[in-house]
Amino acid sequence: MIKQAVIVAGGLGSRFGNRTKLMPKGFIEIDGVAMVERSVQKLIAAGIEEIIIGTGHCSEYYDELAEKYHVIKTVRNDNYMNTSSMGTLAVCVPYIKGDFILLESDLIYDAVGLKVLQNEERDNVILASGKSNSHDEVYLAADENFILTNVSKDKSIIPDPAGELVGITKISKNCLDKMMAYYNSDPALIKLDYEHALKQVSLDGEPVYVHKVEYYAWTEIDDESMLDRALTQIWPRIKENEELQSIRREVLLNPGPSTTTDSVKYAQVVADICPRELEFGNLMEEVATGLTEVCADPKDYISVMFGCSGTGADEAMVSSCVPPDGKLLVVDNGSYGARLAKIASVYNIDMDVFKSSTYEPIDIKALEEQMKSKKYTTFAIVYHETTTGLMNDLATICPMAKKYDMTTICDIVSAYGGMPIDLGKLGIDFATSTSNKHIGGMAGVGFVVCKRDELLKQKDWPMRNYYLNLYDQYKYFLETKQTRFTPPVQTFYALRQAIIETKVETVEKRYQRFTACWEILVKALDEIGLKMLVNRKYQSHFITAILIPETPKYSFNALHDYAKSFGFTIYPGKLGNIDTFRIANMGDIKPEEMTHFTCVLRDYMHSIGVC
Repeated sequence: MIKQAVIVAGGLGSRFGNRTKLMPKGFIEIDGVAMVERSVQKLIAAGIEEIIIGTGHCSEYYDELAEKYHVIKTVRNDNYMNTSSMGTLAVCVPYIKGDFILLESDLIYDAVGLKVLQNEERDNVILASGKSNSHDEVYLAADENFILTNVSKDKSIIPDPAGELVGITKISKNCLDKMMAYYNSDPALIKLDYEHALKQVSLDGEPVYVHKVEYYAWTEIDDESMLDRALTQIWPRIKENEELQSIRREVLLNPGPSTTTDSVKYAQVVADICPRELEFGNLMEEVATGLTEVCADPKDYISVMFGCSGTGADEAMVSSCVPPDGKLLVVDNGSYGARLAKIASVYNIDMDVFKSSTYEPIDIKALEEQMKSKKYTTFAIVYHETTTGLMNDLATICPMAKKYDMTTICDIVSAYGGMPIDLGKLGIDFATSTSNKHIGGMAGVGFVVCKRDELLKQKDWPMRNYYLNLYDQYKYFLETKQTRFTPPVQTFYALRQAIIETKVETVEKRYQRFTACWEILVKALDEIGLKMLVNRKYQSHFITAILIPETPKYSFNALHDYAKSFGFTIYPGKLGNIDTFRIANMGDIKPEEMTHFTCVLRDYMHSIGVC
C-alpha cells in the first residue's frame, strides 16, 4: 500500500511570463482551485497519508498550502535555478520512506490514474497516455514487455511510441536509490529530468514499466496556449468523468451510520486479500494506532478492534472489564445507559444502577453519595446519550469515580472523533466507539480504546465472553497482527481512509463544522416554533431531540418521507414516554446541507399549520 507522494514543484514556469513571475505555475487555478491543491485533494482521497512537495520558485506559496493541509511537508531546493526535476526530487529523498507516487506540479488529471498505479503489482510504473496533441509531448519507448527503453521529446527518435509521459509515476525505494546513484555519478547531470533517470535505471536492469491508458484525460500546463487547451478541452472531460464516478448523495441525519465521503466508499474496492496476510495485519495495526490517536496517547492506550457494531464494543467492554468479584455502578439516563446495564445483567454481573433524568444534568452530589455508599470496582456511563443528545459531564464525573478507586468504562460512541477528547485527562480507562459515526467510516468495526495498564490486569481473569473477550483479542493481535476471527476486510480499508480524512480535517475543525450545523438547526427550530427536549446548555452538538408539534396533523412517517424526497434521512425518538424525533450532525454533513434541510423541515411544518 502506497502511503507517500512526492510533487516536484521547483521550476520557474518561465514560459508563462508575468503570470508566474511572482507565483508558482502550480497555483494557476482551474475552476477556482489551484492545480497543485486539486492534486493534493486527489492524493488524499486516494489514501495517501503524506505528501512531500519539493519547492523552489516562490516556495512560500507551498508553505502556506502545507498549513492548510498538514499532511504536506515542503522541502526547498535552494539550487532550483540551476537544476531540473531530478534536483528537486533529490532534496526530498531523505523524507521518502518506501514506495511512492511521483507527480509534477503543473498537471490536471483524472483521479482514476492514481487508482491505476495503486492497482499495479509491478514496482516501477510510468503512467502513459495515447496521443495527446499537446504540442509538448514526451514520448516513451518500451520493449515487448512494456519495459521502458527510451524517453525523448523528438518523435523522430521514437517514431512508434509506447505512450506519452503523463507526469505521474509509481516508484519503489530501490529504484529511487538507483536513480540517485546515477544522478550523483556525474556533475554534468545537474540538469537531469527524473524521466531520464528512470530510463537509465531501466536500461541498467531495474525494470521500469509503461502502463498506457489510451484515452486518459490529463494535460500539463506550461504556457497560455496549454492553459487555454486545458480549460476548453481537457478539464471538461475530467469534470464529466468525475461526476460520472460520483455516488448519489444521501444525507443521513440519523444518529448512525453517518454520511460518508465517496473516497471512503471507494476505499473498499480493493483486490481480494486473505486477512491472515502480513500486509493486512500491518493495515489493521495502522488503523488501531490511528483510532487511538484520535482520543488518547498511544504510549498509554491501545485500541482493541472487533467485527461488530458499537453495541458489540459495549458488550466487550462491560463483560470484560468488571473483575470476577467486582461490583459495577452504571448511570442510566437514556436508552444507551440502560443498554450498558442490560448487558451487565445478561452476564449476571453484580451491579447497581444510578437512574437519572433523560433530559436534565446528572445530580453530581447524589451520584457521589452513591459512589461512596458501597465498594464499587467499576463505573460505567455514556458520554453523549444518543437517545436525546444530553451531554454528561465526564470531566467532573470520571475523576470523581477515580477518587473512589473505580475503573471507568465509557460509551463515547456519539462523541468520539466529533470533538476533542483526551481519555487520560478525563480519567477514562476504557472507551467504546464504532467505525460508522463521527470518524466517517463504514459500519462493521467496533473498538475499545483501553488504558494498557488496566487492560493487563485482566490477564488471569476467567472469561465471561468468548468472541468479545477484550484481553484475549488484544493478546492474540499483539502476537500475530491478526484478530482471532475473520475481520470485515473491506470495512478496514474504508476505516483507514476515514482516519486519514479525519487527520486532514482535524477533530477540532470537524467539531466546528458540526457545531455550525447544530447552530443552523437550533436557529431554525426557534423560528419554526419547535421545542427541544434538552436545554441547549446541556446538549451535545451532535444529536438534537425535538418534541413533536401538538397537532394531530403531524406524522413522523410523512415528515420522514418528505425529507427523504430531498435526500435527507431522519430518525424517530427513542424515549417511551416522550414523543420526539431526532436530528443528528455526524459524518460528512456540511452546513449548507443543514440549511437546506431546515428549509424542508419548515415547509413540512408550514403544511400542517405549525408555522
